Amino acid sequence: MNSIRGIIMGILSGDQKQQPMHYGEVFSAWTFLQSANGMISGYQTFQNHAGDGDLDKLLQNCIDQLRTEIQEVETLLKENGVALPSAPPERPKAQVESIPAGARFTDPEIAAAVSRDLAQGLTACSMAMGQCTREDIAMMYGQFHVQKAQLAASTLRLNKEKGWLIVPPLHQGTPEPAYS
Repeated sequence: MNSIRGIIMGILSGDQKQQPMHYGEVFSAWTFLQSANGMISGYQTFQNHAGDGDLDKLLQNCIDQLRTEIQEVETLLKENGVALPSAPPERPKAQVESIPAGARFTDPEIAAAVSRDLAQGLTACSMAMGQCTREDIAMMYGQFHVQKAQLAASTLRLNKEKGWLIVPPLHQGTPEPAYS
């Protein structure tokens, strides 16, 4: 029992970058990379549909952040000998006026999709951090989490300013206790 503990402590101490990634870390990084590549493609498509300039800027900020994250995760996987998932090709630019109104994503739909993606990204970063044994990888996801939270706050503000936020029913008053 002590020899196993000694082996584990030897693996978990020292230079983090010299430690192997465990299967959970590899899977999280690989799926994170695959998702980020897909989101860039989707956001480029959304840019072709967005009529609002502020929404287009938000989409570009999301794309720029995803590209930064992709570079970090690709470097991590390459350094650990993990094959990278394929990425979709860049989307061509289109004029929003050339897309028929009935076939076009609306700005509120696009903003809602970005909000959903950011919420899922926050959850994915938290899960990845929680399963990490390598502190450097956990810190990387922690940085991504903070940056996604900032983008999510900007998206919420934009949704409120533009009137795109659909508010759930509001609770009025204090409920009566169920027991006495």
